[in-house]
Amino acid sequence: MNSGVLTLTTFLCSSSSSVYDSKRLTNLHNRSCATLAVQCSNSNPDMPLITENFQNDGYMTGGAYDFQRATTSLTNQSISSSKKVTLVRHGLSSWNEEGRVQGSSNLSVLTETGVKQAERCRKALAKIYFDQCFSSPISRAKSTAEVIWHGKKEPLVFLDSLKEAHLFYLEGMKNVDAKDRYPKEYTTWREDPSNFTVNGIYPVRKLWGTAREAWREILLSPGESFLIVTHKSILRALICTALGLPPERFRAIDVNNGGISVFNFNKRGEAMLQSLNMTAHMNSGEAYL
Repeated sequence: MNSGVLTLTTFLCSSSSSVYDSKRLTNLHNRSCATLAVQCSNSNPDMPLITENFQNDGYMTGGAYDFQRATTSLTNQSISSSKKVTLVRHGLSSWNEEGRVQGSSNLSVLTETGVKQAERCRKALAKIYFDQCFSSPISRAKSTAEVIWHGKKEPLVFLDSLKEAHLFYLEGMKNVDAKDRYPKEYTTWREDPSNFTVNGIYPVRKLWGTAREAWREILLSPGESFLIVTHKSILRALICTALGLPPERFRAIDVNNGGISVFNFNKRGEAMLQSLNMTAHMNSGEAYL
């Protein structure tokens, strides 16, 4: 009777270096590569040994060391390098404060509290280098981005694909009034948003396509570290599309004003969620590393 033996052998190596240019002084993290040899043997001497090597291109940080095929590619092509993307929701707006439906309206502006929240975001992100900052051109997000990006040499990049969902006649209405005047439509928007429709248009479903467009545009841009400043609904769509979640999961994600989320992307354009809706900086004033 034949018997088999499975042997696992792991080899780790690391190196570190520093790179300086006119923009920054960056200490590259210790990089580790792992080779996993899987060796199967049998009592039969004629049975060949099989060894398979797995190369790790990520950092050994105590977390998952690789996430190949964890999600689908958002670029459908290889990108120049792995990337880190930090997403920020705009600070408190006038219509947030008044309990109004905002949508894509440009009439809701950043409040004094919202400006302070944006300043706390700037302090929280002060120790992180960003190659570019992408923002929605809508006032409340644009103002937040201008506060966070103040003093940077690189210009802000405004993308229409980062605009908030268009909610038609609900925009500008107080939530209580919208519920009274359009009970069916408002209830669908709140409880079954993927099926909320106006004149044959499904805003949330459309937002999924817009989010994919934004991801592709951002991830194919030069650089390795990006900052995105935008709105709650498009942030939900960005996060869900990155994780492979459908529009029906729209309300499974929540992001506070000034909340910070972080994704890592491999060279295949596949995403790993590192942090979701961090808000400690709103109270502590601490900077994230």
